[in-house]
Parts: sequence; C-alpha cells; structure tokens
Amino acid sequence: MAKIAERVAGFGTTIFTEINQLAMQHNALNLGQGKPDFDSPTDIIGSAVKALQSGTHNQYAPGPGVGDLRQAVADHSKRFYNLDIDPAAGVVVTAGATEAIFSSILGLVDRGDEVIVIEPYFDSYVPNIIMAGAKPVFVPLHPPLWTFDPVELRKAFNSKTRAIILNTPQNPTGRVFTREELTLIASLCQEFDVTVISDEVYEHIVYDAACHVPIASLPGMFERTVTISSLGKSFSVTGWKIGWIYGAPDLVRGAAQAHQFVTFAVNHPAQHAAAYALNLPDSYFADFRAMYTQKRDLLLTALVGGGLKPTKPEGTYFIMADFSSVFDGDDIEFARYLTAEIGVACIPPTFFYSNDHAHMASTQARFAFCKSDDMLKEVAGRLATLVR
Repeated sequence: MAKIAERVAGFGTTIFTEINQLAMQHNALNLGQGKPDFDSPTDIIGSAVKALQSGTHNQYAPGPGVGDLRQAVADHSKRFYNLDIDPAAGVVVTAGATEAIFSSILGLVDRGDEVIVIEPYFDSYVPNIIMAGAKPVFVPLHPPLWTFDPVELRKAFNSKTRAIILNTPQNPTGRVFTREELTLIASLCQEFDVTVISDEVYEHIVYDAACHVPIASLPGMFERTVTISSLGKSFSVTGWKIGWIYGAPDLVRGAAQAHQFVTFAVNHPAQHAAAYALNLPDSYFADFRAMYTQKRDLLLTALVGGGLKPTKPEGTYFIMADFSSVFDGDDIEFARYLTAEIGVACIPPTFFYSNDHAHMASTQARFAFCKSDDMLKEVAGRLATLVR
C-alpha cells in the first residue's frame, strides 16, 4: 500500500495554516503571520518591472545568483559590518531565507550529527535538521527577558555537535543577542569546532540602543559561519522569496552544492531589483527603522490596554506577550479564543519549542506588527474588550 515517507510523516500542518484559516473564517485582524499588509517602496517595485520588461531577465538565472546581486550582498556586508565577502565564491542566492537554511543544513551537516537549536525557533529549522538525518539539541530562552542559561548552553555542546543555528534579531521573541552573548557562543563553537548557521533576516529591524552584531564579525568566526538574510523583511517583499547565503567560500560551497539540487536558480528579474534595493542609501534603512519603531509602540500600547504583559522587543516586528492575567488556559486555547471571539489573530509559540521546554511559553502569544497603523489602532479597540 502506498504511503508517505517517514521523514515527513510526523510534521503535520503548520500552526500558521490553522490560524490564517481561522482568521479568515472570523474576519479577524491577522497579527499572526509576519506578512506586511503594505507594499514595498515604488522605486523597488519599479526596478522589478524594469527587469521584467527588459527582455533579458525572464529565463533561468545563473544557479549561484546574478552577478549584480552577489556583488550587492558583498557590498552590503562591507558597508554595514566591515566584512570582506568574495561575491563570486562567497555568495549564493536562494529562494528566500527558508531555502537558504535548508541548503546550508544539507550542505554542512551529515547524518547522525547534532545541531543545536535555540528555542523558541523559526518553525522550519527542526524539520530541516530531521530531513538531513541529524539530531536537534535544544537550548531554551527563558521568559520574560528571553535569555539563555550559559550552563545549559555549554551542556548542549559535545563531540557530536556539528552546527548551531543562530537567529538574531530573534523570531519570535524580539531579542537581539548582545556582543557578550555572541562571544560566549563563539568561544564554544571554537572549542568544539562547530559551524554557525546564522539567520539574520531581521538585521535592519532593531530598536533603541540595540545593535545587530553578525557573529561572523567576531574574532575567529568568519571561517566557521554562513550568514543568511533575505529581501523580504528589510524591503517588505516577502512574496518575492529572494534570500542569500554569504561567508567563507569553503562553507558556502557546501550550501551551494545542495542549493543546485533544491531550486538550482531563483526568480531572475527579482534578483536585479534586489540588487537595486540593497544599494539604497543609509537614509532608507534609518526611515525603515523609524517606521517600525512607531508600529512597535502602537502595538505595545494596544497589548497593555488589553491587560496583557508584553516584552518590549529589541528587534524584529514581533512582540511576545503574557496573557495569563486575562485568560485561563494555554497558548493554543488563547490563540483560538482571541481569533474567534475578539477578532485578533496571534500565534501560540509553544509550537516553536521542543516538548520538554514548551511549558515555558504556555502563557505567551506572539503578535506581528508589520501592519498598517490603522489596523494596529483597530486592534487596540478590539483588545480593550479583553479587560472589559
């Protein structure tokens, strides 16, 4: 009798699918998925249109990515982080950051290896590790400040550890790891000869005094790190699915050898628009952070007004909030109640934990504020009914 493969049999449907369907059913304001409800700047869209109409960019792109985008990625890392990247051998363009992570795991991790995952984690990490035949080892961030325990972190490293997946600024908690935290992670990676797969898609969404420090920029870490980012978060074009991997050529080659048999090449005209976007002046990124700072503050006010206890994020466009003062039940029950009865959709974060640690987030909910100001103000009105 025909059956599906064991490697995917236990995955099920993502929580995003359930919440999105429930939000549509109840006409809820959807703060679940991190999908902006506003468009990218018109000049970036215009650059894509120009590429589409050029007559030369509508067939397969080169497998590693078009030259001007790989150069733009290298220039961007030099401009913001003073990293010297070889655009020819040290950059690969992927179908979004999700594919970049999968290709990096496939190209750098062997069957039977262990990969450290910091919880809560983006939901593709663990299935990717399992499909590669490796074993995830979990280190939790502890609420409400979402910091890791150095003793628990060290305990996760051993002779079988091949890689650690790092995400900063961190989805879903909004943490931006400090230089001191990253230095500790770096020292352990050097001690145990571990590769870092660093997911930095929210690199330009940081607030107040927080500063994004790529772990590849720390002493001794460039040669053992692949860094991943994407166009979607920094330029509000999540539907384009343009991402990239950069780093030391020897490591990038491993990811590239997997990438060629995952997607081979990605959206050709969008790659040229991506190169244009990455070369925008510093004022774009400053205005972008200012826009999201305002949206963050709108949602923080709305959550407090609804009786929740949010943790002020240092980065990303997500807020984690404790709902235990307004609802008796776990995060899944709360997400369904809030969506169906209050008309605001959120994501229950226990899905981003291993079974052993899920209880840490059982009274938390994740809210996305990559939405219009008008929607966020309407959210405030609906959440106010929680305390009434």
